[in-house]
Amino acid sequence: MGSDHTVSNRAASALWHGFADMGAVEQGGPFVVSKGEGVYIWDDQGNRYLDATAGLWFTNVGHGRREIADAVAEQLSTLAHFSNFGDFAPEPTVKLAHRLADIAPVPGSKIFFTSGGSDSVDTAAKLARRYWHEMGKPSKNLVVGRKKAYHGMHVAGTALAGIPVNREGYGELMHDAATVEWDDAKSLLALIEEVGEDRIAAFFCEPIIGAGGIYLPPDGYLAEVRDICRDHDILFVVDEVVTGFGRIGGDWFASTRFDLQPDMMTTAKGLTSGYVPMGAVFIAPRVAEPFFSGGVWWRHGYTYGGHAGAAAAALANLDILEREDLLTESKRLEASLHEHLAPLADHPRVQEVRSGLGAVAAVQLVDPAEAPPFVGTLRRHGISGRAAGQGALQISPSFVMTDEQVAELAAGIRTALG
Repeated sequence: MGSDHTVSNRAASALWHGFADMGAVEQGGPFVVSKGEGVYIWDDQGNRYLDATAGLWFTNVGHGRREIADAVAEQLSTLAHFSNFGDFAPEPTVKLAHRLADIAPVPGSKIFFTSGGSDSVDTAAKLARRYWHEMGKPSKNLVVGRKKAYHGMHVAGTALAGIPVNREGYGELMHDAATVEWDDAKSLLALIEEVGEDRIAAFFCEPIIGAGGIYLPPDGYLAEVRDICRDHDILFVVDEVVTGFGRIGGDWFASTRFDLQPDMMTTAKGLTSGYVPMGAVFIAPRVAEPFFSGGVWWRHGYTYGGHAGAAAAALANLDILEREDLLTESKRLEASLHEHLAPLADHPRVQEVRSGLGAVAAVQLVDPAEAPPFVGTLRRHGISGRAAGQGALQISPSFVMTDEQVAELAAGIRTALG
């Protein structure tokens, strides 16, 4: 065991972690995860932890699902991948596209595959602009996001998102991008009045703000911004990279639960439960039509978009979600997380608990600076967690987490709070 740990640390010195103070990581050493099963993970020393975040929002069906691994292995031994540019298409990719179209919030949607959530967002941003070009309105090229929102870390997503610290030091990433208040639909109207609807291509909206701190939408907000976009001929893009494939509780998508009828919907994470990288953009018939009528090329795509092995993983993942009725289990978790975590708001170190919509919650600490080191404290109490936004503890477990394990999670957080 000691030898293995030495190898892990040596490897970590070559690994540049995302979203990390690498000086601190080098000094303290990495937290090396070696195994996962259900809602638990183990470090390289054999210590077990309750996984409060399902990896990074994605392990919806839980860790260690051999069924998915076997499906990928079988596909890789048959055909690992092939391009889907031009008229090429790997067989499982075609099958997956049709299966996703069947559960799409907007009937008749087309599916454009990517390698992950950031790809999906940048794809939607480019397609929104190109759509208006095809419609004879090239001035509609401004894309709009919300404060606190997170839309991945590619250029468009970083520029769209409402987390200024993520843009520091890069200069102006994208000229035609703007943000409005996250919780006030009237601020979107104000921007439209300021710049004119003939300038705005699309409005990007997370149903639940995820990495920005887990903020639930105010009552009626989602329907209001949907209607504003419809009234002003602005494409409504719903970012369901986090909420898609059951995370919202009871439905495949938040867009279905709230009848959002998005012009485009970005997804990733829960599509494969993170077993293999993959994303997908759902494109409503209105937006797809100019590109499917013949004679138009959309010069965009990814080498590994619709990867055959990833498609096999997604199909197996969808099988598990359906067979085990995990969308219903996610709805159960919505209530269970709220019941067990809400009382933590009484603790003097906790400002509030945000829960009650989907299999997500946030424990907001009074002092935001306490959140990153508190993640280490949680580990000492057998919980693997993560800080998000400004001082929030992210809770987003796998759908297989039982009510007893939710109680274990809440008790562990309370003990760690002291």
